[in-house]
Amino acid sequence: MDFVSKCGEILRRHALDQFGFSTLQRPLTIDLYRDWIAKGYHAGMNYLSDHASVKEDPQRLAPKARSAIMVAKNYLPHPYPAQTQLKLRTALYAHGSDYHSSFRRELESVAHELRSLFPEDEFLCFTDSAPILERDLAYRAGLGWVGKNTCLINPQRGSLFFIGEILTSRLIDTNLPPVPDMCGSCDRCLRACPTQALEPGRLLNANKCIAYWTIEARSSAPPEMLVQFNDWFFGCDICQTVCPWNEKTFGRTQMQQLSQKTQDQDLTDDLRWILSSSRKQLARAFADSPLSRARPYGLKRNAIVVIGNLKLKELRPEVAKCREEPDLKEVADWTLAQLL
Repeated sequence: MDFVSKCGEILRRHALDQFGFSTLQRPLTIDLYRDWIAKGYHAGMNYLSDHASVKEDPQRLAPKARSAIMVAKNYLPHPYPAQTQLKLRTALYAHGSDYHSSFRRELESVAHELRSLFPEDEFLCFTDSAPILERDLAYRAGLGWVGKNTCLINPQRGSLFFIGEILTSRLIDTNLPPVPDMCGSCDRCLRACPTQALEPGRLLNANKCIAYWTIEARSSAPPEMLVQFNDWFFGCDICQTVCPWNEKTFGRTQMQQLSQKTQDQDLTDDLRWILSSSRKQLARAFADSPLSRARPYGLKRNAIVVIGNLKLKELRPEVAKCREEPDLKEVADWTLAQLL
C-alpha cells in the first residue's frame, strides 16, 4: 500500500486538503532562531528559549519519529464556532473556539485511521502546542515560504491558516522542491506594522509586537507604546491583511476592511462587561476560546487600553474602579489621563 497516496486520501476525506510531507532533520532555521533568542526578541516568552534544544532535535520530543505529515487549515472564515462572541477587534484566528483542541481532534482522527492501516508505525499529533519549529517543517513540506512578516505564505491560500503536524516513525521522503520566496521587493507588512515590530532579515521583535503585549505578556506595555495599539483588543493581523497574497486569496476589499480600525460598532457593552465581570466569570466565559491565553488580567488590561485609545469617556467609572486592583492601576491611570 502506497503510504503517501493513502494518507492523502484520508486527509482529504477529513476536509484537510492542504498538506505535505517532510523528513525530520536539523531545522533549516535553527541558527536564525537561536540568534533571535540571543537578541532577546522573544521578550518575556522564556519557554521559547527553554525549548530551543528540543526544537533543534525533534527526536527529543518523539524518539521514534522520522517524518512529519504537515497540515494547514484556513481560519477565514473560522471553522470552529465560539460560544462567547465579542465585537471587539481580535486577531482572526481567535474568532472561534480554541483551535488547539478542535484541530488536534481532526488530526487524531486521521492518525487513528493511519494506525489501523499501518500498525507497525507510530503517529503523534501536535497543533502549535509542542516545541517544534512548525514553519520550518511546513516549508520543507512545500506548504509555502516564510514571508517578511515571518508568517508562512502559500501562493494559493495566503497565510491565514493554522499549522498542525502528525509525527510518524515512517520515513517519508517526497523530494519536493521548496516553494520559492515570492515576497520580492514588497515591504507592505514592514511599513504597515504600527509599532515597527518587523525587522530586516524576517525577524519579529516581540518586544514591539501588539500581539505579544495583548496575548502573551503578563504585564502592561510601556506607556509610550499603548497609543499604537489603537483598537486592537487581542492580537493583531495587520502584517497579514496588508499582504498581497492574502488580497489575492480573500479579496482586496475584505483585507483592506480588516486592516482598518473598527468601523461603526458600539463596543461599549463588551468593554463594560469585561471590566465589570469578576476574573472567575471571565475565565469561565472564555474557557474554550483562544482569548483565554491572555488570562482574565490580560483581558481587563486590554479593555482598559482600548477604552483609552477610543476615548470612551462614558466608561470612565469602570476604569477608575480598576485602580483598586494593583496589577491594573498603572494602565488604568494611563487611560484615565487619555479621557481628560
